[in-house]
Amino acid sequence: MGSSAALIFSTVTGIYLLAVLLRFLLQVAKADFYNPVSQAVIKITDPMVRVLRTVIPGYKGIDFSSLVLAFALQAIAICVLIILYGGTIPGAGFIITWAFVGVVLFVINIYYYAILASIIMSFVMMFSGSTNPHPLLLLVWQLTEPVMAPVRKIIPSMGGLDFSPIFIFIAIQIIQNFILTTFGINQQHAMVIIGI
Repeated sequence: MGSSAALIFSTVTGIYLLAVLLRFLLQVAKADFYNPVSQAVIKITDPMVRVLRTVIPGYKGIDFSSLVLAFALQAIAICVLIILYGGTIPGAGFIITWAFVGVVLFVINIYYYAILASIIMSFVMMFSGSTNPHPLLLLVWQLTEPVMAPVRKIIPSMGGLDFSPIFIFIAIQIIQNFILTTFGINQQHAMVIIGI
């Protein structure tokens, strides 16, 4: 019963945490504010972000209250999931560390799947002959471009093929392995840290 409740809680919290982190990352990437997907993310996250914004100011158009909210949600989720699985909550230091690791790994996963989605959708568009990309695809391109552009300068496209995603995927794998090894994240931790 506890594991079923934990699964439901983890899924719902994970979806909301995804929206909060997307809000922050889209602001950093200076993505289209008026894109329908951007507007949906803002509507979902605005009630909680607005409360934190009164305490945490933004800087150069980036709303840091959404990032703080992501850390707070991750920390609360870890505590709730530990209780649902029948464990005892460790010290604050462990919770803060796991929340930090969880948010970083969640962000890495967002970029991994966003780049993968952009590759797949680009091929679909190319073979379908469509010249009018879906708003979601435009947003994915805007999200991934700040990561792809520097790599693309080092590794230019050859024969019309862009090989930069391969090197980004390798870098992501190295960073993930480094974080998991450094912080000793095992299967039990992964059960209570959202985004791993």
